[in-house]
Order: sequence, then C-alpha cells, then structure tokens
Amino acid sequence: MLAVPFAEKVELPNVEAIKNLAYNLKDIVPNLFLVLAAEIEGKPSLTVMIAENLVKEKGLNAGNIIRELAKEIQGGGGGQPFYATAGGKDASGLQKALDKAKEYLLK
Repeated sequence: MLAVPFAEKVELPNVEAIKNLAYNLKDIVPNLFLVLAAEIEGKPSLTVMIAENLVKEKGLNAGNIIRELAKEIQGGGGGQPFYATAGGKDASGLQKALDKAKEYLLK
C-alpha cells in the first residue's frame, strides 16, 4: 500500500493546533505519512503522524523517526508508533529536519 507523504512547515499558533491538524488529516487521508514543522514563539516544533495501517504493514514508528529528526533542532521527543512530537532549541534546523523527513517519506 502506498503512503501519502506530506512534509511541510506550517504557521500555526500552538502545538495543540498542530496536533488537531495532524489528527484531522489522519481521519481523511488514507495511508498518511505526515511530518509538520513549525516555529512557535521562537522555538522549533516537529510532529510526525503515520496511518496505523502503515505502522503495521511497513514497521514504521513515529517515535523513532521523531527522535532522529529532533537532532536537527537540538531537541528531543517521542510518542506512540503512529504519532510523535519533538521540541528543540534551534529553529534554524527546521528545514534540515524536513529534508531528512523527506528521505523517510521516499523509502
């Protein structure tokens, strides 16, 4: 089953809005593999959402992926196999994190 990849920087007011967006997209986009990056009050934030069928079929784990991406923003994170978040100190690394995410999306 093909994943529907999406990795973008978004302008949203807080992490709750990002979480709501991720869950709403998961409900309407089958096979979603989503990576969102945002800068909120000067701090970088990353979110990974993976459709549960892709977690099972492809062995993907959002928590493992977010920990790798968080290195680019000098941060850390974690979560569940289908949803994970990270925060960090270096917002200038958001683009690098998205670039690295796109490598995962192409696998």
